[in-house]
Amino acid sequence: MVMKIVILDGHTANPGDLNWDEFIQLGECKVYERTLEAEVIERARDAEVLLTNKTIITAAAMAQLPALRYIGVLATGYNNVEAAAARARGIPVCNVPEYSTPAVAQAVFALLLELTNRTGYHAQTVRDGRWTASKDFCYWDGSLIELSGLTLGIIGYGRIGQAVAQIGRAFGMRIFAYRRSGGIGNEGTDLNTLFQSSDVISLHCPLTPETKEMINSDRIAQMKPAALLINTARGGLVNEHQLADALNSGRIGGAGLDVLSIEPPAASNPLLQANNCVITPHIAWAAHAARIRLLRIAAENIRAYQRGQLQNWVNQ
Repeated sequence: MVMKIVILDGHTANPGDLNWDEFIQLGECKVYERTLEAEVIERARDAEVLLTNKTIITAAAMAQLPALRYIGVLATGYNNVEAAAARARGIPVCNVPEYSTPAVAQAVFALLLELTNRTGYHAQTVRDGRWTASKDFCYWDGSLIELSGLTLGIIGYGRIGQAVAQIGRAFGMRIFAYRRSGGIGNEGTDLNTLFQSSDVISLHCPLTPETKEMINSDRIAQMKPAALLINTARGGLVNEHQLADALNSGRIGGAGLDVLSIEPPAASNPLLQANNCVITPHIAWAAHAARIRLLRIAAENIRAYQRGQLQNWVNQ
């Protein structure tokens, strides 16, 4: 019997610059660009294999999908799937870890360099004619900041955090790192020291009840007045109103964010208009090479399932 595969929200992973050939070779494959939660049951009714990026798959939906045997997540995070309910029904949930490590580490420094060199901002002033009208051979707005000699504090020291540290060292930065399980070595430190001593803080930890809104007014009060915050992890790590207040009051130097607590954000999100806040639309993971790896590993996960040798199985 031909395996039926349904991809619920393929557009973000593959908006048209890649292909679904590997999945088509695995069975009868149907790809939807986007799927609302209310449309899941209708679209996945006959699917043995169901793939999702951000579409929510609830326990109630699984109960109405008798053919469902496997759920694949086209991402590393899988909080959009009720994994425990899937386990209770004998349905493995498999994710795609590590595919975006180089891309996210690069994006951290894209945000940081925009805050320190303001390259995009100054390029726009040139387009607007300011340089041609200048009385001097050069100009700049604000302070241009050299990274060499600064301290980079990394919260969450998995593969992405370690990749960020490697790039930071290449810039001549001193590394402080915090991982709850410890075992980092000479660069490891406690959170209080990291917040108090770092010139740049980059977040790379998961969103858990313990880490939710860990960037709040109390932690910000520990930071240096010129410190910069980078978040490419999860928007919920930040209390957005308190960070916006800190930016607008000049309590810290700036923030570079690729994630917000609600995506897409409401127009009322205070960070959208906060001072010295650079925001990108959750694209740190989305480099072309990273998305190629994402689809390849997701297909490999399905092939492993077919062989009865599950890989990247997160709800064992």
